[in-house]
Amino acid sequence: MSVATGICAPLPVLGHDVQVPLVSGDKVTYAALDYAASSPALQRVWDDVAAYAPYYGSVHRGAGYLSQLSTDLFEQSRRTVADFLDLREGDQVVFTRATTDSLNLLAGVVPAGTRVFAFETEHHASLLPWRREGVTVSYLRAPRSHAEAVAALDAALAEHPHGPRLFCVTGASNVTGELWPVAELTEVAHRHGARVVLDAAQLAPHHRVSVRELDVDWIAFSGHKLYAPFGAGVLAGRGDWLDAAEPYLAGGGASRTVAREVDGSVAVEWQQGPARHEAGSPNVIGAYAIASACRALSEAGFDALQAREQQLVERLKAGLAQIPEVKVLSLFGTDAARVGVLSFVVEGWNSSHFAAALSAEYGIGVRDGLFCAHPLVRTLLGGEPEAGQVSACGAPEPSLPGERSLNAIRVSFGAGTPDEHLERFLAAVRELVADGARWTYRSEGGRCVADTRRA
Repeated sequence: MSVATGICAPLPVLGHDVQVPLVSGDKVTYAALDYAASSPALQRVWDDVAAYAPYYGSVHRGAGYLSQLSTDLFEQSRRTVADFLDLREGDQVVFTRATTDSLNLLAGVVPAGTRVFAFETEHHASLLPWRREGVTVSYLRAPRSHAEAVAALDAALAEHPHGPRLFCVTGASNVTGELWPVAELTEVAHRHGARVVLDAAQLAPHHRVSVRELDVDWIAFSGHKLYAPFGAGVLAGRGDWLDAAEPYLAGGGASRTVAREVDGSVAVEWQQGPARHEAGSPNVIGAYAIASACRALSEAGFDALQAREQQLVERLKAGLAQIPEVKVLSLFGTDAARVGVLSFVVEGWNSSHFAAALSAEYGIGVRDGLFCAHPLVRTLLGGEPEAGQVSACGAPEPSLPGERSLNAIRVSFGAGTPDEHLERFLAAVRELVADGARWTYRSEGGRCVADTRRA
């Protein structure tokens, strides 16, 4: 870390030197700029997991040494995550498969008659799980400022003052990267007697998150976005609704006792605490990988990580602003605070075609589409597509200046991104906009791929 600036160097990640083929036949070092989907694993995390792997054993109730070691590691990982999130006394940490799994778990334990509030700007993982029997959902229109978001929630809660209520909000948009006013929204929700769950999938990898300071009731995030692979996630927070509901999954580990009744039925006493919703053999390696990532990020220091990332964000915004054909998508305005996630469209280009050219001709990995946030992206792009319109490689979308794009391109980065990757990206965008693609492209299996013929 630079003492003068307080900015750290990129953290070592797996795949930083991977060579990928270009359509020309050459090879180039891959520029991974799709962190918002899945970040590369930190080398530190990989090393920790590799060191543990020979000692892998069954978790809980095993008498053998490796089982006891694995159980201790699993439960210590839970404590590490609790410290990382700055949980309150009595809060629980439940290990899940990912953010989506965490929010579906919570949706399954909300009391009957609950009304859930969510802005239409949410990722589908935060938008869709609540659509179930006994739960009413109020979808709030996309706000255009923090103040508008706070006022809209205040009004919606005032309109529905009775019964259990839950507000679901993202910490940072997976489309625009913009930060949401979580503390202010939580204060409003609690003033009305509602609870809050924070989708921190895009926030936790970039910012220190304190549940105690934000005062949210629950928080959910994914390991694979936090530089930890292996398909694990976290739901953490209050235990009352979790302990009062039927287990998310029924099976071993979730049950304390199971007995045969006289009438032939089976009586079950369920566990209290995290075990109630962790039936089956838990993903101990996934949990340990998350804990390792939490330690690595904390030790690197979020202040230094954020300072460097903001330098990259500003450099990216300035570079794209110099290309008139590029329009950056934003809810809250170009000066809104954001993490290392940014989406844009290019005038005269099909977004899928543009992303494919970045990959095939430059070895740069970004993402195109609607990013599992269809209502938000379509709002930012100007509305729903007309009947019959499609967004596929080679389609006339948008072939002329001024035509509305049907999807967008997203570039995202983080603690492992070298400066050179963003410089390559900006140079490639400028070249594609100025000169066009050098190769022809076609649709194949729903994807845009380079042909072997030059354009």
